[in-house]
Amino acid sequence: MNMKLRKPVKVILIVFVVYAGLVALSESMLGIFQPERETTLVITTTDADGDTHDRVLARLDSNDELFVAVNHWPRAWYRRALENPNVQVRLAGQRGDYVAVPATEEEHDRLQREHNTGILFRFMMGFAPRYFFRLEPR
Repeated sequence: MNMKLRKPVKVILIVFVVYAGLVALSESMLGIFQPERETTLVITTTDADGDTHDRVLARLDSNDELFVAVNHWPRAWYRRALENPNVQVRLAGQRGDYVAVPATEEEHDRLQREHNTGILFRFMMGFAPRYFFRLEPR
């Protein structure tokens, strides 16, 4: 490789590795601390072995319906909800049974507009693809 090209390639590689490390750190801290606020809920999903798992998620309201978003790369809860859409939700201190229904294309587009995360959030989350579930009471 040409000596003039080595340095820029090395710099780009270092920047990419540092960025990937920051994304991994940010995602890890969210997963470890799972901060709960008035704008969050706790979803309980069940895996194939019958074990339950809790995850704190941002609550999204749209057209008098309740939604949650998959905003991050760690998304085991999302895969479990796809496999078994019967979930429990703790919201405002109350626990209830719900069905997690993947958002339609129209709902997805509307939620993207109504609940735009912004470029800084997307940058910090490594530009993870964003999906939504509508939570329907059972």
